[in-house]
Amino acid sequence: MEFQVPDAQTGSGQAMRLAAEYRTLSVHVGEESQAPMRGRRQQLWRTLFNELVPLRTAHEQHATEAQKRAAALASVARDLRTLRFHKDTVEETYTRLGSSALGLESHMITRLRMEFGPNVWRRPQRMIVANVVRWFFGGFNRFLWVAMIVFWLCWKPIGNPAPQSGNMALAIVIIFVICLQALFSAWQEWITGRAMHSIANMMPQQTVVLRDGVAAHVAPADLVPGDIVCLRGGDRAPADVRLVDVSADLLLDRSAVSGVAGPTIGTVACTSANYLETHNVAMAGVHVTQGHCRGIVVATGDRTVGGRINQLTATARREKTILQLEVRRLVNGLTTLSLTVGTLFVVLWAVWLRSSFPGFMSVSDALANGVGVLVTFVPGSLPISLTLALTAIAKRLQRHKVLIKNLTAVETLGTVSAICCEKTGTLTQRRMAATHIAYADSEYAMDALACDASAAVDAALHLKYGRVRRTMTSLRHLPVAARHVFETALLCNSARFDALTAHMPVHERIAVGDATDCALLRMAETLFPTREALPAYRTLLTIPFSTRSRWMLSVCDNQLDDDAGPFMVVKGAPERLLPKCTAIQDSNGRMVPLDAKSRRRLEDTQLQWASTHGCRVLLLCRRDFESNPFVGIEDSPAQLLAAASSHMRCLCIVALVGMVDPPRIETPSTIDALRGAGIRVFMATGDYAPTAAFVARQCRIITSDSTDGLDAVLLACTNDDDNSPEDKESAASLRLADESDIGRSQQTLTNRNALVISGPELHELQQPHWDVVAAYEEIVFARITPEQKQQIVEELRARDHYVAVTGDDVPDLGAMRAAHVSVAMGNGSAVAKEVADIVLADNNLASLVAAIESGRLVFANLKKVIVYLLPMTNMSEIMPSLLNVVLGLPIPLSTFLMLVINTMSDVWASVVLIEEEPENIMLVPPRDPKKEALVNARLFLQAYGFIGLIQTLTGHTMFFLCLYLRGGIAPHHVFLAFNKWTAGYLGKTSDELASLVAVAGSAHYMGLVTMQWGNMFVARTRTRSLFQHNPFWGPARNLKLLVAVPISVAIALLVNEIPWFNNVFLTGPIPVEFFFIPIPFAFALVACDEARKLLVRSFPNSIFAKLAW
Repeated sequence: MEFQVPDAQTGSGQAMRLAAEYRTLSVHVGEESQAPMRGRRQQLWRTLFNELVPLRTAHEQHATEAQKRAAALASVARDLRTLRFHKDTVEETYTRLGSSALGLESHMITRLRMEFGPNVWRRPQRMIVANVVRWFFGGFNRFLWVAMIVFWLCWKPIGNPAPQSGNMALAIVIIFVICLQALFSAWQEWITGRAMHSIANMMPQQTVVLRDGVAAHVAPADLVPGDIVCLRGGDRAPADVRLVDVSADLLLDRSAVSGVAGPTIGTVACTSANYLETHNVAMAGVHVTQGHCRGIVVATGDRTVGGRINQLTATARREKTILQLEVRRLVNGLTTLSLTVGTLFVVLWAVWLRSSFPGFMSVSDALANGVGVLVTFVPGSLPISLTLALTAIAKRLQRHKVLIKNLTAVETLGTVSAICCEKTGTLTQRRMAATHIAYADSEYAMDALACDASAAVDAALHLKYGRVRRTMTSLRHLPVAARHVFETALLCNSARFDALTAHMPVHERIAVGDATDCALLRMAETLFPTREALPAYRTLLTIPFSTRSRWMLSVCDNQLDDDAGPFMVVKGAPERLLPKCTAIQDSNGRMVPLDAKSRRRLEDTQLQWASTHGCRVLLLCRRDFESNPFVGIEDSPAQLLAAASSHMRCLCIVALVGMVDPPRIETPSTIDALRGAGIRVFMATGDYAPTAAFVARQCRIITSDSTDGLDAVLLACTNDDDNSPEDKESAASLRLADESDIGRSQQTLTNRNALVISGPELHELQQPHWDVVAAYEEIVFARITPEQKQQIVEELRARDHYVAVTGDDVPDLGAMRAAHVSVAMGNGSAVAKEVADIVLADNNLASLVAAIESGRLVFANLKKVIVYLLPMTNMSEIMPSLLNVVLGLPIPLSTFLMLVINTMSDVWASVVLIEEEPENIMLVPPRDPKKEALVNARLFLQAYGFIGLIQTLTGHTMFFLCLYLRGGIAPHHVFLAFNKWTAGYLGKTSDELASLVAVAGSAHYMGLVTMQWGNMFVARTRTRSLFQHNPFWGPARNLKLLVAVPISVAIALLVNEIPWFNNVFLTGPIPVEFFFIPIPFAFALVACDEARKLLVRSFPNSIFAKLAW
C-alpha cells in the first residue's frame, strides 16, 4: 500500500513548487504557447494504466508531466495577459472594481462574497477513479494482486482435475486484505489531512481593511475584490493587491512567490508590462519587509496568481519524508528478497523435486508455495504504523502548543544537532524595559528620571488652558533634557499602545511593535502622556530601523509652535551613531561639544551596563535646523529621503539609554535539557557583544568561566598547521560522550569551550577558521546582520550539522529558509510564522524540547515496530516453507496461517508500539541520518539472529511435539519424508496424516503467536529493563499493549476452531495443552533479552553493547 502523509497547505515543498512555476509563468506571459491540452478522459485512462503497469521510465514520465505543465502554464499566461490593473491609474482601478479610497460600502460585501467566494486556495481533489486506483493498486498491493491471480489459477485450471478449494479461498482472502488496506489508506488520508488542516488553522491571521472609511480587522478569507487593505512591515499580502499609496521606504520580499531573493521597491506607478514583474502589484504571499502601504484587492482565492499556480502544483507528487523513504526501501528490499526466494522454491521444484520425488508436490502446490512466500514476507502493517506514527506525533505536539506545518519537520527535529536562537522573544520574555539613562555629566535610574518629570507635568496640568495648549505648556514644563529624551523616544518609534489597554498602568498596557520600540514607548509614557503629545507633532519622514544600518530616523516639526523649525531625531547602535555626532546634552539640557573624554565615558558606560546588567544600549540623538531644509518638499518622499540622508551628520547626543529584557524563567532548564541531549544552542543576536554574553550566561548558553574571541580562533588555525592529525581532529571536533554509554545518568557534550564573536569579525574568517568555530560547544554571535545569520547556518550545514533556527521577524527569514528546520514563536510576526516549519504557539522554548523528543520518538518507536514484525514475517514464516522444499517436511505452517499472523494477529501490537513512551532518547546525542539508518546490520542481527531464531525453534518444537503426542510420529520420521508422506506411511491413512499436519500446524501457529507476546515486551525497550519501563504502572504505562493477548487468542480460536476454516483452509483445532506449553518459551525469550540488556548496561564497551540494536 502507499503511505502518503498530507502536509499543511503552507508547507515548504509547496512554496518551492510555487516559486518554480512562478518563474516559468512569468516567461509565458510574454510569449504565446501552442502546446495541446490533454483531454480529461485520456488523462484519466493514462493515469489508471500507469498506476497498474508502470512501464515508462522516469525520464519519460518527467517529460510527459513537463508537457502537461507547460500547456497548463500557457493557459494561465493567456489569462494573465488580459489583466490591466497594473497599467490602469489608481482612479481607473477604483472605478473598475466599484470601490474608492474609503473602501467598499457595507451593502456590497455580501454580494461580492457570494459572487467570488472565500479568499482561500482550493485544494484540488484527485479524481475519484485515480484515488481508488492508487489505494487499491499502489505500493505492495500490486504484488498482492499478482499473488491473488496465481492462487486463483492454482485452483483452476492449474489445479484440475482435483482443484483445492483452499487456493480459491486464499485468493479471496487476499482480495479481502487488499480491500482492508485500501480502506485504511482512504480513511487515514482523510483523518491525517483533516488533522493537518486543523493545525494550520490554529494560527490566526488578521488583515486591516478599510470599509466605509473605517479601519477594521478582517480575516483574510473574508476579503473580496475592491477591498482596501493596509499593510505594514511584517505583514503578508492576503490577496493580489494593486498598490495605491506607498511609503518612501516600502520594500517587498517576493522570494516566497518568485523564488528570487532580495527586496523589491514597491511603487504606485507601473514598472513593467508584465503583470508578474511590475512593482505596483503585491501578489498573495508577498511579504512587506519594511515601510507601509495601502492597496486595492484585485483578485482573491484561486483567481490570484498564487491560486492559479496552486491548481497546477497541487496534484504533483508530495516529497516523501526520510522515514517514509527508509520504510519504502525496507519494503522494496524485502519484496525483492521474497520474489527471489519464491522463485528459487519454484525452480527447485522444477529441476529437482518434480523428478526426484514425483507426487510430493504438484504444480499448483509449488506455485502456491512460492507465491505464499511473497505474500507473507513483507510486514503489511509497517507502512500503516509509520503513517499513524507521524499523525500521532503531530497531535501529541498540538497538545504541547507546538504547531507542525509540515510533518517532515517532525522527524528532522530528531536529527537536529545545533539550534541557532534569536535572543529577544525566544530566550527572553520580550518585555524589554528602559532601566538606565546617561547624559554628558550624570547617570540616572529610569525610575528617578520619571519621578522628576511626573512632578513637573502634574504642576502644569493644574493650569487652566485648553487641552492642546495645556499639552504644549505641560511639555514646556518638562526639564529640557527630559523633553528631548521624550521627543526622541516617542517620535523615532514605530510602536503604539493598544487603545483597549490605554486605561491600564503603563507596565500592563499592550504595546504593538518591536520590543525595543515598545520599551522606548513605555519610557516616553512615564515622562509624559504620549496620547496627548502626539497631536502636537507632525512626522514628515521616517526611515525605519534596519539591521544593516542599525539606526532609525524621523524628521518632524512642531504643529503648535510656528516659530520652531523642523528637527530630526535618531536612535541606534552607539558604534554606528557616535561617528556622526559632534555634541552631547548634559542633564540641564545644555549642548556641549563631544570631546574624546566624553566619547570614552559613553563607551565605558555602554560596556559597564552591558557586562553587569545585560543592557541593550541605544544612543538617542537629534538635530535642530536653524533654516528649514525641507521647504517645498514635504509632499515628496523621495526628496525628503535624500535631504534627510544628506543631513545625517552633526548630530547631538540626547542620552544613552540602557534596556533590560529578562530571560524566560524556563530558558536555563531548557538549555540544560538540550545540552543533555547532545544539542548545542547558539545565540545569534544584533546586540552588543558584552550584552549578548551576559544574557547567554543567564540562559546557561555559556557555562564556561572564560570565553574565547576572534584571536583564539585565528591562533588555533595558526597552531593547527604545526599539530599532528590526531591533535587537529581533537581541536576541530566536538568530543561527544560515548553514545553506547547509555547507563550514565546524563549524556552530554564534553567540550565546554565558549566563543563570543561579533558580526564585523566574521569577515576575517576563512574556511579553516569556520572549522574551528564549528568545534565550539557554546557560541554567541553578536552584532550580526541577517546575511551573516544565514551565513552561519550555511557554514554549520556544510560541516554536517543539522541546524534548527528560531526567528520572529523579517530579518530572520533568510536564516530560517537556509536551516533544516525553522521555528517561529507564536508572538512573532506573520511573516516569520508563515515561513516557519514549526510554530511554538505558547511562546515557550521548552516546547521545542518536546518537539525534538517527539522527532526522536518517531524514529525510536518505528525501530521497535520493525524489530517486532521482522522475526515473525520473515524468519519464523520462511523457515516452514524452506524445510518443506529442502528437507521434505510436510509444511509446518500453511500460507493461510502465515497471512493471518501478518495481517491480523500482529497489527494491534505493532500499532500500539508506536505510542510507546520514550526511554532515554533525550540523554543521547542526536543521530546522523547519513550514518544511522532506520534498519542496519545490528537490527537485523537482533531480529533474525536472536528473536527470530528463538521463535523459529519454538514454533517447530510445538509442531514436532504435537505430531509426537497426537500421532506418535517422532521427528526423525518427518525429516526427508518427501513423497513418502502419503497413505500407508507409518501405518496411517492419508486423511489421518493430513489431520495430524493440520493440528500440528495450528499448534505451531499458537506457539508463534505466544512468542510474539514475549517479543512485544522485548521490543518495548532497547536497553532498559522491563522492570524500569514496565507497561503496568508509572510513566511508561501502556495498557493498550496487553490487549494484544486477547485479540490474538480470539483470532486463533476463529481460524482454528470453526469447522468452516478447518475444511476450507486445512487448519485444525488447537490442542488445549498448546495454549499453555509455549508460555514458558515466551518467558524464556524475555529473560534472555533481559540478560542481554543487563550486559549492555553493565559493560558499555563490550561486544554485546557494540552489537546492540
